[in-house]
Amino acid sequence: MQSHELKRKHPNKRTKLVGRGSKRGKTSGRGTKGQNARAGHKKRPEIRERIKKIPKLRGYRWNGAIMDKAIVINVGDLNKFEAGAEVTPRTLVKKHLINMPKDARMIVKILGGGEIKLAYKVSHCFVSKSAKEKIEKAGGTVK
Repeated sequence: MQSHELKRKHPNKRTKLVGRGSKRGKTSGRGTKGQNARAGHKKRPEIRERIKKIPKLRGYRWNGAIMDKAIVINVGDLNKFEAGAEVTPRTLVKKHLINMPKDARMIVKILGGGEIKLAYKVSHCFVSKSAKEKIEKAGGTVK
């Protein structure tokens, strides 16, 4: 055997050209018409279907941002208020204890961290057991 008689064990495979005569002509094995027969096979993404179903324009808007999680504040932070003051989500925003857009529905939870010195009237807030005990011990009320 001489060097010009050597053959490769695995010869190169040629890529099949689709749609150019011989075995795969006309529709080239893609069936007829439609999205799947086109070049690129670009399917419409599923997420697009969901986006198209969401209403838009003509006044469809969220009625303010709806908060899923409560904004947490500790009892010790309430010491910025005067004695006998009413503590609500709105008054907490005014005292810059929490940040919140004007039109959003606020869910505030008061936890028992820190110590409280003065009596307050807490309303429209969720309050933990330990925080409630501390507020009532200082002479305040919780609605």
